[in-house]
Amino acid sequence: MLEVHALEVAYGAARALWGVSLSVRARELLCVVGPNGAGKTTLINTLAGMLRARSGRIAFEGRDITRLAPHRFCEAGIALVPEGRRLFTGMSVRENLELGSYLPGPKARRRETLAQVLELFPVLREKLASPAGELSGGQQQMVAIARALMARPRLLLLDEPSLGLSPLIVHDLFAAIRRINAGGVSVLLVEQNVAMAMEVSQRAYVLEEGRMVAEGTPQALLAQPEIARAYLGV
Repeated sequence: MLEVHALEVAYGAARALWGVSLSVRARELLCVVGPNGAGKTTLINTLAGMLRARSGRIAFEGRDITRLAPHRFCEAGIALVPEGRRLFTGMSVRENLELGSYLPGPKARRRETLAQVLELFPVLREKLASPAGELSGGQQQMVAIARALMARPRLLLLDEPSLGLSPLIVHDLFAAIRRINAGGVSVLLVEQNVAMAMEVSQRAYVLEEGRMVAEGTPQALLAQPEIARAYLGV
């Protein structure tokens, strides 16, 4: 579904990603883990079109999208849940969700999709009229994920969804991510909570200092003592 080959990204003269290659298969839940500063957020923002690659290739469903404008990534079927959620806190939950379905296709199915995301996150049903800024951190993360789903993506990119949340809320969020994937949406998860990321993912990549250093199933990576010790917190 998504093929990334030899991706190079830089901030001015400072290179952040060095020849990164990865793939996400249809209906797969994949994670990218690594230490702070490894380049995980740079990677996911580039895959969402928010950053421009210096070189390399990004192909989605067989189409080269490397040089597309950022909004064209969404049109192609990719949605991002950014680190820090980035909600419009003065707007209602409903308004935030509706912003996710501004494209003609998703807009035509807005009522149907809203019902689906409220089934996924029932607590939001009674919060639709509330300003998003008044919600708890966990509820705001639910809104951020639901807003991305309102675009009816085929690939969902999640950047640190567990950041700053309690273990109980994290457990519930990851259960929801599993349900999203089971519903047919491919998921690429960037996450510092290695234990949870490995538990829900079918495959994993390890990123360090802008380079991919390992790839495989969570079980295979955890079985390699040097990988588990150096990168996976084991």
